[in-house]
Amino acid sequence: MPTVLYACNGPIARITLNRPKSMNAFDPETLQLLGRHLQAFDQDDKLRVAILTGAGDKAFCAGADLKKYTRREAAGISELWSPQRQFFRPGGQGMNIAKPLIAAINGYCLAGGQELALACDIRIASTTASFGAPEVRWSILHGFGALRLPRTVPLSVAMEMLLTGERIDAARAYEIGLVSRIVPPAELLPTAERMAKRICENGPLAVRITKELALRGLYQAPEEAIAYRNAVSALIRQSDDAKEGPRAFAEKRKPRFKGR
Repeated sequence: MPTVLYACNGPIARITLNRPKSMNAFDPETLQLLGRHLQAFDQDDKLRVAILTGAGDKAFCAGADLKKYTRREAAGISELWSPQRQFFRPGGQGMNIAKPLIAAINGYCLAGGQELALACDIRIASTTASFGAPEVRWSILHGFGALRLPRTVPLSVAMEMLLTGERIDAARAYEIGLVSRIVPPAELLPTAERMAKRICENGPLAVRITKELALRGLYQAPEEAIAYRNAVSALIRQSDDAKEGPRAFAEKRKPRFKGR
């Protein structure tokens, strides 16, 4: 059984970390497979949204598999696998994927698992989820998460999580804005799928460029972000979809977007 499952339903892809006995922790093979599936999703013009989740009900992802890491270190292989080396953008602005990513978080979301969730565009949690950056307890860096978490939640809250290594529950994660909603475990994937379908009803070009604008706003100077916005707006106005949207509104029907 592969350690990452990949399935498509119409324009929606589902990517599932599939190491439930190891809390869906990363090992080198899992990271490589996850990277390949993310790339396949991003390059497939028929797909518009991906849902990332973890197999089972105990964990979304507990980070790096430290048991395997320790064994490899004893064998003279000292590199600690990091998902940010695989597919995160430099500078902490998110996943290097142009299309929307929804994290459906069930159970533990810790260390590299929290980093993966932070790199997604939307995070939905079950009521059983918990979050944390425990790396400092083992003298390891949270890496991408240390860059992104203070841009996602209030600085003092981010510092508390990063420097104490303590976990927070789903209710606290919602309170501080780390997740956009919490739902019962049985409703987690249905909620993510409904949200993905709603995104798929929108103009795909506008969705992708809106995501890019939002991410650029995290790190670009305002004048640079506005210049980019003006350039892409001019391109969007020339697209077939930009003509179809207002036409459908005027004709009181659903638009038929083609992504061009």
